[in-house]
Amino acid sequence: MPVHTSESRRGGRNGSGSGKGVGLGLALGSALAFGGSGVAAKPLIEAGLDPLHVVWLRVAGAALVMLPVAVRHHALLRRRPALLAGFGLLAVAGVQACYFAAISRVPVGVALLVEYLAPALVLGWVRFVQRRPVTRAAALGVLLAVGGLACVVEVWSGLSFDAVGLLLALGAAGCQVGYFVLSDQGSDAGDDAPDPLGVIAYGLLIGALVLTAVARPWTMDWSVLTGTAQMDGTPVSALALLAWIVVVATVLAYVTGVLSVRRLSPQVAGVVACLEAVVATVLAWVLLGEHLSAPQIVGGAVVLAGALIAQSSAPAKASSEPVASGGPERQSSSRETAA
Repeated sequence: MPVHTSESRRGGRNGSGSGKGVGLGLALGSALAFGGSGVAAKPLIEAGLDPLHVVWLRVAGAALVMLPVAVRHHALLRRRPALLAGFGLLAVAGVQACYFAAISRVPVGVALLVEYLAPALVLGWVRFVQRRPVTRAAALGVLLAVGGLACVVEVWSGLSFDAVGLLLALGAAGCQVGYFVLSDQGSDAGDDAPDPLGVIAYGLLIGALVLTAVARPWTMDWSVLTGTAQMDGTPVSALALLAWIVVVATVLAYVTGVLSVRRLSPQVAGVVACLEAVVATVLAWVLLGEHLSAPQIVGGAVVLAGALIAQSSAPAKASSEPVASGGPERQSSSRETAA
């Protein structure tokens, strides 16, 4: 059955009370799930796996878990090919590849804080692509986020940060914008909305195919997965870390994240998603022994505050159209699952 009933939609974005509370709860759950990916992946990278191989294992494993869902919603391939391709390339392959490559060069907390400039970048999409006005307070939020980023990377120290790692994290931020925008597809389409679970399933499959060509998993050192990885000196099963990354930090994270955007909006969900950076930083401190300097901690707080101000100041949608259009709907999608 489709995930959204007419009642859940009425009680979701346009409603209040329990519907909005469920949306906020889903967004928080997604932030917590995504926030644990870096601390589980970094030990695997340090054990000898290439970052792109970890990304491939993560996405391919999640795609395998969601394969029955993809089969059920195969009509989406005909109805919304552009949406599925965009979600797979940006929200799955792009975000994961850039993020995992970034954390191989910079601390998890720094990579996540840079990536979560994305909520402010959503405003850029609204202003320059949608050509809708953005308030002064929103612009102030963006400036605060950029200033906080300067503190996070300690630009005054010259060589104290990895420029390539920073660029990779910024690439993840750009792809994250695509995640929020594309997750919003169908939020106001009623019974014509593409099923979010189907979009996620095919996004993971497309992302896995793209990453297979890029990561070339046949060159991976598979023996790493049969041993243990060191988490701040403590040996942990590599397979257990991989299982966490696949089931919790990917499948559960994407499902709750997309559902939260459908119930809220890219702006509101983006603000809550910023908590992922906080979760990742705390977990990296506790589990990996990564410590941020005082200026970096302050800068991180400024980044999050800037994103919050920018998003809370975003104007309401001028129409019932989603933030971005993924193409015309054909036929009734509530019957997208074939018999």
